[in-house]
Amino acid sequence: MPNPKRRHSKTRRDKRRTHDAITLPGLVECPNCHEKKRAHRVCPACGHYDGRVVLKVKEA
Repeated sequence: MPNPKRRHSKTRRDKRRTHDAITLPGLVECPNCHEKKRAHRVCPACGHYDGRVVLKVKEA
């Protein structure tokens, strides 16, 4: 297997790693209960999705 002739610089390494950062998922407001939820998913607080009840959520 071939090996690199010269060492890559720290700048070159860091340029390659610029896209490796973890980003937070996009949150939207539930139109029914106004809690934050992930987009295109059932609301964990009220169980609504697309204007209808999909999950029955236990009230605490």
